[in-house]
Amino acid sequence: MNFTADAPPGSRPVPNLLAAALAVGVHVLFVLMLVFGVSWQTHHPEAVMVDLWETLPDTPPPPAPPRPPPVKAPKPEPVAPAPKPVEKEPPPPKTPDIALEKKKVEAERLKKLQAMQAAEEKTRAEAAKAWREKQQAEQKRQALLRQMEEEDLKQRVATEAAANEARLARLTQAQAAANKRQAEMASVVGQYRDQISAKVRGNTRLPDNLKGNPEVRCLVKLLPTGEVQSVRVTKSSGNPAYDDAVVRAIEKSSPLPLPSDRDARAAFVPELSFVHRPKE
Repeated sequence: MNFTADAPPGSRPVPNLLAAALAVGVHVLFVLMLVFGVSWQTHHPEAVMVDLWETLPDTPPPPAPPRPPPVKAPKPEPVAPAPKPVEKEPPPPKTPDIALEKKKVEAERLKKLQAMQAAEEKTRAEAAKAWREKQQAEQKRQALLRQMEEEDLKQRVATEAAANEARLARLTQAQAAANKRQAEMASVVGQYRDQISAKVRGNTRLPDNLKGNPEVRCLVKLLPTGEVQSVRVTKSSGNPAYDDAVVRAIEKSSPLPLPSDRDARAAFVPELSFVHRPKE
């Protein structure tokens, strides 16, 4: 029962100290009654006689004596209930602020979401940075490869140009040497042809009826020593006597003068095409 400050003086409750004393007395009396009631029911067990047998009898043992009826404890006298202590009304429970809890949960969720977004953005930024670095490294590698290829190409071109120049120079030198050699050989061959023609003309006995400056061509087979093996007229002058005189002069001029150089001698050996005119 609740009392307020506006109640009249005559209706105020018994002081708390008296109510507490009465409650303690009632409890002590109740405990004493319980203790004595239990002690009245406690009694010593009766002695039991036991017979010892060597062998068990065929008859069943006698039944056990009946237990004495339990002693009923006297009923305690009813005790007047103690007045209930004045209880103060408990303060009303604080209702949790649902909106605040929701805001707190939402803030935590937003915080976690922001942390996850920040981690994802960081991961994407790191991946993009790694990709850019990889692309830059690949571009540098490609540029270096192109530079190396260009330098290699330039070096190959320069080497090939130098080789071509050297080859051209060698060809030019060889051609010049060949031309010089050919000119030398032509000069030597011409000199020895003149010598052979002079020697054959000195041994030729022209016929009396020879008119003009007829030309006769003969094929002369020679040994490397210049000795004449055979003479054959390949183109007659039209005067058989003159042709025979030239053949005899060639045979008489054996051995013919030949150059000592092997290449120059190849123009005379093994066959020499000899042309003779009486006035040259």
